[in-house]
Amino acid sequence: MFGPHLTLDMYGCNKKKLKDVNFVYNFLDELPNIIGMTKIMPPYTFSYSGLKPEDWGVSGIVLIAESHISIHTFPEKNFASVDIFSCKDFDIETTAELIISKFEAKTYEKNFAMRGRHFPKDIQRTRQIIELERQKETSLIKI
Repeated sequence: MFGPHLTLDMYGCNKKKLKDVNFVYNFLDELPNIIGMTKIMPPYTFSYSGLKPEDWGVSGIVLIAESHISIHTFPEKNFASVDIFSCKDFDIETTAELIISKFEAKTYEKNFAMRGRHFPKDIQRTRQIIELERQKETSLIKI
């Protein structure tokens, strides 16, 4: 497997936190270290305006050596969506609880998946498997 992918959709969040670019920046700046990831750049956060006036918010991303962490907030709707994708395992439950608490979400939807089921993490082992498959194919042709 390549690794875990956690998504959180949080409702009833603290509006003040959702519209604060500095709060979102600090959240993205601190989270990688807390969950054992390696930040490879400072977070990039910005305020944006949607097509509808109530769709404005703050978005941000931090690239980590293991992949990325991103967030999109919608203060007028007290909603935030967080995405953590990593090639390294992390404690899903503790991480989710921390984020939910940080944004003071009243309710949430948590989704988790293991991605990249056939991702070759060990190149040498992958080469061995491919070589064995080729040998099988060659022996079938000879028969």
